[in-house]
Amino acid sequence: MSSSRGSAALKLDEAVPVFAALGDATRLGLVGRLSAEGPLSITRLSEGTGVTRQAVTRHLHALGDAGLVRDSRRGRERVWALNLERLATARSYLDEISAQWDDAAERLRAFVEND
Repeated sequence: MSSSRGSAALKLDEAVPVFAALGDATRLGLVGRLSAEGPLSITRLSEGTGVTRQAVTRHLHALGDAGLVRDSRRGRERVWALNLERLATARSYLDEISAQWDDAAERLRAFVEND
């Protein structure tokens, strides 16, 4: 990755845990729910998943370790929310990779047309 593009993008060693965390269907589903519904308790996040609250908690901790979610206390409940800054930097990383692919495709097109 060139450093001239998107300095806000994740570095490779920072990106790996983010995309590894998102590579699990349950965790990706939790991120989707938090994105659509906002901060939720473990009880609410567990509803309709077919996964135990303990398993959801483990998945949330994995997402938290990657910096994708944060928790806070609301009374007796722990409420989980997305870390939008971390998602934005992950998106910057994907945008940078996309731009590299676009550049490579353009070089290939120019090569083929000039032959």
